[in-house]
Amino acid sequence: MGPLKGIKVLDVSRVLAGPWATQALADFGATVYKVEKPGSGDDTRGWGPPWLKDRAGADTQESAYFLSANRGKRSLAIDLATQEGQALVRSLAAQSDVFVENFKVGGLARYGLSYRDLSATNPALIYCSVSAFGQDGPDAAGAGYDAMIQGMGGLMSLTGVPEGVPGAGPQKVGVAVADLMTGMYAVSAILAALYERAGSGLGQYIDLALLDTQVAWLANQNLNYLLTGNAPRRAGTAHPNIVPYQAFGTADGYLMLAVGNDGQFARFAALAGSPELAADARYATNAARVANRAVLVPAIEAILKRRSTKAWIALLAPAAVPCGPINDLAAVFAEPQVRHRAMRFDLPHPLAGSVPQVRNPTRYSRTVLEYQLPPPLLGEHTEAVLAAELGLDVQALGDLKARGVIG
Repeated sequence: MGPLKGIKVLDVSRVLAGPWATQALADFGATVYKVEKPGSGDDTRGWGPPWLKDRAGADTQESAYFLSANRGKRSLAIDLATQEGQALVRSLAAQSDVFVENFKVGGLARYGLSYRDLSATNPALIYCSVSAFGQDGPDAAGAGYDAMIQGMGGLMSLTGVPEGVPGAGPQKVGVAVADLMTGMYAVSAILAALYERAGSGLGQYIDLALLDTQVAWLANQNLNYLLTGNAPRRAGTAHPNIVPYQAFGTADGYLMLAVGNDGQFARFAALAGSPELAADARYATNAARVANRAVLVPAIEAILKRRSTKAWIALLAPAAVPCGPINDLAAVFAEPQVRHRAMRFDLPHPLAGSVPQVRNPTRYSRTVLEYQLPPPLLGEHTEAVLAAELGLDVQALGDLKARGVIG
């Protein structure tokens, strides 16, 4: 079983950042109860097509988006707009270790589900709020989605074709990286809080903002700006601090060449039939190559056009010159290394028979991760969990369902 066996997580988040975090916690062995609105559920349930197909080949109402971020969870359809629904969630929170939410700032206080409310009953609770801008500041009350945050947080100023080149302009990254990175920061923050709690016995409040996260993980580009005062610009696939480190055209496609040090460059130059490049003082060191990239890059482009992508990889990779193809996802899942690492797997699913999933990349030597539950149907576990956790009998559950408190 995973290392978080015995930890209970109550998840009232939706869309991606929160669910991505709680899916990782479920992968690590935590029991995750996902609270959803009866009738519609998590917003992403409706974000299709594509949809999972049932055994007869017809579309279900399970979107690929929802299926990507919600395995390992038990779905409880509870109406938080009702006082009884709020009471059910408070009772569940009283026995939980972690609470994750991404309502608008202050949104859960009106339901009696704020950190102050829940920690009064359960002082060991770790309560993680995910929002666009954080719990304070001039924009705190604002709503925001990933693409907006990629723009506001600087990523789109760094991503895309350089100015002056056909197709120039800002581009968002092809997946919701601001959401995903916030989710992963949430996981690490929650795990650190659990570790601290083991000594103090106390929970605490975690305030995570998409904008903060987006700014934080610009990494070297942040320091490129802060040290110089010059804002980095879009450079396509090129690296601002390393040369050659970008996609190059080959005889039949593209090659990503990622030379990270001078030794690798010398090996590349020798294997490419141009050892004089490494001996040239303009290119002998990375700093020199960065200064002279305008001359060096066209020379490398001309060299790489002489062979196919596959031929270059066969020549360079055995000599530890980092390079690789530009794969689409069909090619990714056909890669021998990806197949060997079993990144794709299938879980049983009540409607489709099985549903494909992508493995958590973490591998432990002892506490092996086990994937047992597929992304849940809306409200699939409501009655079973409320009976087991809160002791509600069949009559009480039937009454709550008849009045729309649960689904």
